[in-house]
Amino acid sequence: QVQLVESGGGSVQAGGSLNLSCTASGRIPNFNDMAWYRQAPGKQRETVALLTSTGSTDLADSVKGRFTISRDNAKNTIYLQMNSLKPEDTGVYYCNIGTRTSQLNLYRYYNWGQGTQVTVSS
Repeated sequence: QVQLVESGGGSVQAGGSLNLSCTASGRIPNFNDMAWYRQAPGKQRETVALLTSTGSTDLADSVKGRFTISRDNAKNTIYLQMNSLKPEDTGVYYCNIGTRTSQLNLYRYYNWGQGTQVTVSS
């Protein structure tokens, strides 16, 4: 079973940047789609970015122009570069791998990892 391990979170001031990483413990096929999710305190988990195996990207309106999703197949790693961070970006960030079913929707293949906490102060 593939395990997902997210890292790179932290506490930053508004306007700062963070680069999150998600590494899969097992080998994953290159043709899978992948996504980053965010769960803010007291809210449901939401998809913030999705990258297909063909290179197409979905981004939530709230992060367009600020977040970039990418992958390194050789390292089994997914990245989320987050710039111009805002307090509303605060939350636990998770990744997963699967098949895109519609915009910002991924049929997930694997269990959730532990996530990585991002805290943005004003």
